[in-house]
Amino acid sequence: MARREAPPDAFGRAAREYELGRPAWPEELLARVVAELALGPEAEVLDLGAGTGKLTRSLVPRFARVIAVEPDDAMREVLEEVVPAAEAVAASAEAVPLADGSVDAVFSAEAFHWFATTEAVAEIVRVLRPHGAFVIFWNYPLQYEVLGEEAEQVIKAAFERGGEPGLGRVLSNEWRRPLEAAPFEPLREAEVERDFVSSRDEWIANMLSVSSIAHQPDEDRLAFAERMRELIPADRRVHRRFRTVAYWTRLA
Repeated sequence: MARREAPPDAFGRAAREYELGRPAWPEELLARVVAELALGPEAEVLDLGAGTGKLTRSLVPRFARVIAVEPDDAMREVLEEVVPAAEAVAASAEAVPLADGSVDAVFSAEAFHWFATTEAVAEIVRVLRPHGAFVIFWNYPLQYEVLGEEAEQVIKAAFERGGEPGLGRVLSNEWRRPLEAAPFEPLREAEVERDFVSSRDEWIANMLSVSSIAHQPDEDRLAFAERMRELIPADRRVHRRFRTVAYWTRLA
């Protein structure tokens, strides 16, 4: 049987939950990448598939100009509220409305697997200046706190209803292929492991923002959230552990 995946455009109806529940990116890992690439404060950069600006907000204090491309209106609305200093642009990765050689680096955090195509990579190459950089961030879950047998069954049923989330696209390494065919140097990488502690409501928001659940009808999403509130005490703190990885390369 063919694998059923959640759609790549699932996140708009969960934009507020995405902002509330998704973890921030580790500043120490971003600082290392910026240092390795020798990107100074005068640099102009693009955050591609910026979502609600989870990475954008860390780029703005570092660089002279930050353009945040996000195709979904609801996600971009949150981004504009949270990171007003960034230049929010409605566009797709396959059609970036910037001139050739416009930016020193392109960043993509928790998004590249949705548009890892020859067309999108060609656009990244086009907008980069000579020897410009491309940086990718992903969170790989290492450990989730078990919330009880009944809660786990509700979660399992929600994922079965909604299809596999985008993590499978990351783990497959298919995203590497269009990069290997482009004029980039070999990828380099660094990682950190970190713990993330959420309130119950933050954890529920995070679950609602997962593509498998985000694209489901509102009545199903609301029923899922309500059942989680019944099963998880309001004062419960939920622990998660991630391996956060940064990959980066330059135009050869």
